[in-house]
Amino acid sequence: MPGTESGRDTIRETQLDLPLTDEAVRRLRIGDVVYLNGVLFTSREGVYDLLFERREEPPVDIAAISNVTFHCAPAVSETADGGYRITSVTATASFRFAKYMAEFVPRFGIKAVIGKTGMPPETCRKVFRRHGTVYLNTVGYGLGAIYGGAIVGVRRVVWKERLGLAQAMWFLEVRNFGPLIVESDVRGTSMLERENRIINRKLLALYKGLDEPILKRLGERTRPDQEML
Repeated sequence: MPGTESGRDTIRETQLDLPLTDEAVRRLRIGDVVYLNGVLFTSREGVYDLLFERREEPPVDIAAISNVTFHCAPAVSETADGGYRITSVTATASFRFAKYMAEFVPRFGIKAVIGKTGMPPETCRKVFRRHGTVYLNTVGYGLGAIYGGAIVGVRRVVWKERLGLAQAMWFLEVRNFGPLIVESDVRGTSMLERENRIINRKLLALYKGLDEPILKRLGERTRPDQEML
């Protein structure tokens, strides 16, 4: 289901049910605030290493369970009855996994990637746009407990013995999981790229009229437009 939508000032807030549909994803625009309900799964260094460096097949049908992945390691502990308790969850930097996206996204039918720092613009344009995928950015470290509080259950954990609690692939049931900001939509546009371009233009104006540095390291670049992100 595409979920419900309510406007607040210029920000659109949307509740989305998982698995995500093509229709729901197409409606999203950069800057929208999203809350998720359903099952998502975690993936980070250990998972990508097994899938793409060691070329191992996952012991579950990922696409049949979820089409939303979260770059994170939940703060999880095992309970006396054999269950799990998750108190907090904080995203890890997604750009480190960009090299896997061209294979990862179509192979498992991924419709949304959650993390922090966004993806390289070329990944948004060449991979996400081609497959109708969005990137959802978490909001700061201070909300780790809020995100953790939206995890209402563990559906399954994969490769725990191989990777440990932090690196394992967790299938998590979430309710009102957010806020998440749409950083890149299905058109391949990136909010971070757009805003950085605006910021850099303003910063460049501060360098006008300044003399070249008297002392600089061998090979050091002094043009500010080459040093800025």
